[in-house]
Amino acid sequence: MRRILSVFLAVLLLLTFSSAALADHEITVNGNGEALVSADVAVISLGVSARDRDVLKAQAKVNEAIAAIRTALTEAGVEKQDINTDYINIYAMYDYREGQEELTAYNASSTLAIKVTDMDAVGKLIDLAFSAGANTLNGISFSATDTSAAKEEALRAAVEDAQTKAAILAEASGMTLLGIDEIRESNTYTYDSGAGLFRQQKLP
Repeated sequence: MRRILSVFLAVLLLLTFSSAALADHEITVNGNGEALVSADVAVISLGVSARDRDVLKAQAKVNEAIAAIRTALTEAGVEKQDINTDYINIYAMYDYREGQEELTAYNASSTLAIKVTDMDAVGKLIDLAFSAGANTLNGISFSATDTSAAKEEALRAAVEDAQTKAAILAEASGMTLLGIDEIRESNTYTYDSGAGLFRQQKLP
């Protein structure tokens, strides 16, 4: 299960223009740049949920399944330090009849965060965990260990994009572009683009 990360940056350029009729003045344009990089780390979030009228039995069912999942994953080559408990929860379930509250069961759950560096093994490990007793899959997050080269490529593209926009504005308004006064780079966040890509974005 491979994923591509899209490194997306935005820059804010403050440029100086001049014309024969007007004094020098400034405009601001935004530039966007994007570069792709392969994800090399995946974190799988999955776990076990079980119910029983006895809270200890509910928790025992979960513990037994989690132990089986850990064993199956380590036997498949996942390092023990890459399998971490992410979430544990127990809550009581009630039924309300004729104004009376009646305890019906306890729900126990536990979630594991599994770090994987072999992208081709992600699907196989999920199947293996479910075969061992997992019954919940909360999601998979992808990241890249090194995005520095992609960020540089995206930054260059963002500046070029802003300069192109500025040149078009100058030509359309009959002005002369004198130069760049200031460049601002924005912050970064990552989201799923919805097309098998993950986007890392910088906005003003």
